[in-house]
Formats: sequence, structure tokens, C-alpha cells
Amino acid sequence: MKHLLKLLDLSTEEIIDILNLADQLKYELKHGIPHPHLKGKTLGMIFQKASTRTRVSFETGMYQLGGYPLFLSSNDLQIGRGEPVQDTARVLSRYLDGIMIRTFEQSEVENLAEFGNIPIINGLTDFCHPCQVLADLMTIREFKGSFDGLKMCFIGDGNNMANSLIVGGLKVGMSVSIACPDDYQPPKEILEFAAQYGDKFQMTNSPMEAAKGADVLYTDVWASMGQEGEAEKRKKAFAGYQINDELMAVANNEAMVLHCLPAHREEEITNKVFEEHANEIFEEAENRLHAQKAVMVKLMA
Repeated sequence: MKHLLKLLDLSTEEIIDILNLADQLKYELKHGIPHPHLKGKTLGMIFQKASTRTRVSFETGMYQLGGYPLFLSSNDLQIGRGEPVQDTARVLSRYLDGIMIRTFEQSEVENLAEFGNIPIINGLTDFCHPCQVLADLMTIREFKGSFDGLKMCFIGDGNNMANSLIVGGLKVGMSVSIACPDDYQPPKEILEFAAQYGDKFQMTNSPMEAAKGADVLYTDVWASMGQEGEAEKRKKAFAGYQINDELMAVANNEAMVLHCLPAHREEEITNKVFEEHANEIFEEAENRLHAQKAVMVKLMA
């Protein structure tokens, strides 16, 4: 494992190794055991999309690992003002020990990895969100004990979160169902991957059908960053794609609910269901810190 660009690149064993290390680092932090695995290392953090959780979790994680995080906004870089990404990659490789980038195009992440010679971590693109889903998988295993026999259901847009959840969920052995409107399905590359798993993957436009017997229900905002201009159109398209009491009634009795945040309550999830599962959701948010620390140690130590 040289980079974390997308979960499609990782084997099941690599994903489990990351989760096991994340569990260990979480235990050590809770028990005051220092783990300065990245002492003297510097992580450059490129943000072309803003984020509360990504910035705070990576900065805090890097400090806890003994390293130094360097925040780089789009205003600090020449990428958006004409400098080829391959030049940026080669320059930053001379200064830094690793780069986390949160951006729009998946190609920018792939190009940084191709032309640089330091580890690249995908903090989010329009195609996928591997760091979030590693935290999600960590949380599911914490609450459920293992992935064996579990069904995970995603309700909403076939977006970057759906893409990574499908890949991550299937690779660790869960069944995955997704409910999305016909015009908002995941891309061909993801559906072709999922087809290899036969009846362990289901896609439908019926949230009730997808949620039947689910052990984990997951949702995301209907309009992500950069899609605000079509928010009203999306509200109409996703009417009925809400996690609510009716949907929870067809899931398993002990089903957990996850949300990558920020949540638009009473849109993709009711306030009632959100608060009933707030412990799971905010443990999931915390686990971004531990999962990303594990990724940084695996790549940079």
C-alpha cells in the first residue's frame, strides 16, 4: 500500500489491517499511551473543498502521532492558477513526507500519486471518500462485533459516499443494498465492481425494499458541496428517500444508523431517528480521527 486513492485499490486484507491498527491507536489514546510513530514527519493538507471534520481530524491526528500538519488552501497553491499538477507534485515531494488532498476531480489525486514520490491520501473527491468509509467500517465492527452476516443499506444519492460504501462493504464481506432514484445511480465502474459479488449486492429505487432486514442504515445529504444550485431539484427527486420510523420498522430490530455529517434533519433523516442513533453517528465521526491516523502510520511511518 503506497497511497490511499480509492478503496477499489485495496485488498480486503489491507482494509482489515487498517481497521485493526485504528482500533489499537484508539485504545492507546483513550489510555494515555503515547504513539509518536510520525515524529519529525510533515503532512501537507491541500483543501480545494472546505471541511470541518477532515481538517480537524487530520491536524489533530498528525499532532498525536508526533508530526506536523501543514494546511494549504486553494489560495496558497498555484494548481488553480496554471501550474500543472505534476509540477506541484514534484515540488511538494521535496518538502513533505505525505499529502492529504480534498478536492473535486479524482484525476487530481491520481496525478499527484503518479508524478510525486510521497504517499497521497484522498480526503474526498467527487468520485469517492475512502477515509470516511474506513471510519464507517470501524464503527460498524465496534458496535456489531464483526462483519459476518451483516446487511448494510444506503439510502440516497449514488454519490462518492455510496461508491465507497459499496466497495468497502462488499470487500469486508457484508451484503450491500442501495436505494436511489433512477437518475442518481452510482457510476458504471462501481456497478461493474459490485456485479462480481452476485446477490450480495442489490440496487433498487425502493427505500423500503433496500432496507428490509438491514443491520446498518446509512444516508447522506441530498445536495453535496458544489451542488447547492440544484438543491430544490434534488429535494423533489429524493422525496421519499428519508430514514424515518417507517423505514426503521422494516430493518432489523437492532439496526444501527450512520451518517457522514453534516446532516440536514427532516430531509434525508428525521430528527427523531438521528437523535435515537446519535451515539453511533458521533462515534462514527470520532473514528475519522483513528482511522486516518492508521492510514498515515501505514503510509508514512
